Amino acid sequence: MSVLLIAGSPSERSRSAALLEAVAQRLQFRGVLTERLQIRDLSPQALILADFGHPSISHATGLVAKADVVVVATPVYKAAYSGVLKVFLDLLPQTVLQGKTVLPLATGGSPHHMLALDYALRPVLQSLGAKHILPGIYATDAQVAVSQEGAYTVNADIGQRLDEAVNTLVREVLPAHEIHQRRFAPVQFSQVRCSV
Repeated sequence: MSVLLIAGSPSERSRSAALLEAVAQRLQFRGVLTERLQIRDLSPQALILADFGHPSISHATGLVAKADVVVVATPVYKAAYSGVLKVFLDLLPQTVLQGKTVLPLATGGSPHHMLALDYALRPVLQSLGAKHILPGIYATDAQVAVSQEGAYTVNADIGQRLDEAVNTLVREVLPAHEIHQRRFAPVQFSQVRCSV
């Protein structure tokens, strides 16, 4: 199973990136390999000008296309997901998430914006063809604390919700993918030989 972690924050270090890292650690602990995509590292000009052929955009789109599971994390600004993430999602092919499971994560200054996951991000993920969108996890600034050294820590409540989401991925998505991978290649009827 391939899991792509998409960081949709314009900042290098952020609370939403901390949530994404917490998911990565939980998946790695269970032996699941992950790849990362930081949207902020893509060419800003290519993003703004919708340059589909730019190498950074082509590479990023390819990562999304080959992933079985996508975990997307974003800060919430003005009751919606980040503009950086919006620009990137607008560049993706219409069915790029077809057959994929998506786990949305978001952070915001207060609980008042938690519905941004359901009313802003979820419809876009559905329009891109996501097969299954897990219940989103929203954390306030108070739930992802920053130490004096700049390290982020996720509180116990959010940690438990992340555990449940990762357990769902490992229990329900991974086994289905492994079974699919173990299937024999299809055999055409004309290739079937029998002896009497």
